[in-house]
Amino acid sequence: MNSFSLLKNILDNPGNMSTAIQLMLVLTVLTLAPSILIMVTSFTRIIVVFSFLRNAMGTQQIPPNQVLIGLSLFLTFYIMSPVAADINKNALQPYIKGQITQDVAYQRAMQPLRQFMFKQTRKSDLALFMNIKGQKASSLDQVPNTALIPAFIISELKTAFEIGFILYIPFLVIDIVVSSILMSMGMFMLPPVLISLPFKLLLFIMVDGWNLVVKSIVIGFR
Repeated sequence: MNSFSLLKNILDNPGNMSTAIQLMLVLTVLTLAPSILIMVTSFTRIIVVFSFLRNAMGTQQIPPNQVLIGLSLFLTFYIMSPVAADINKNALQPYIKGQITQDVAYQRAMQPLRQFMFKQTRKSDLALFMNIKGQKASSLDQVPNTALIPAFIISELKTAFEIGFILYIPFLVIDIVVSSILMSMGMFMLPPVLISLPFKLLLFIMVDGWNLVVKSIVIGFR
């Protein structure tokens, strides 16, 4: 009954309907905000590289998805901390103190984030989305976010796939060597993965694999 009365009140007063629509839009944006923030940060590249690494080693679900996602999030916080500090200093704090309007705060917040994305986005990917929409930009400031964000995402995916390809090579060599040895010994029924896995783990431990992978990822964003 209360829900019916609320709906009737909204229909009888167009102003309330406008407020209800605005509230619905705000809730929708808040729901999608985590996904949006993840896609415009370094998280995409990191989680894809870690997934490639786990598949290349053939360790199935080890480390678990929760561990990889957690590590990816903390690395994202570490990499994006200068951008977050810039946004907090020039956009968030002045807006909270009432020194600037909401539109100005949004523009100031997007500026360091756009600079980060431009630095990691390939020109060919950016040109793809600009050409599809038939838009031209004489400067980076004229590039809309609707073209920059998807261009940044596919650039990150390509970079992650390139890193994944490099990670696969040493583990692939181990698989080939183990398979060749087993075939020469006539052990056709013994799965090569079962034998190669300990050697992969040993190689990864000896070269301090996690240190090298994380270091290459972090340096790649500088």
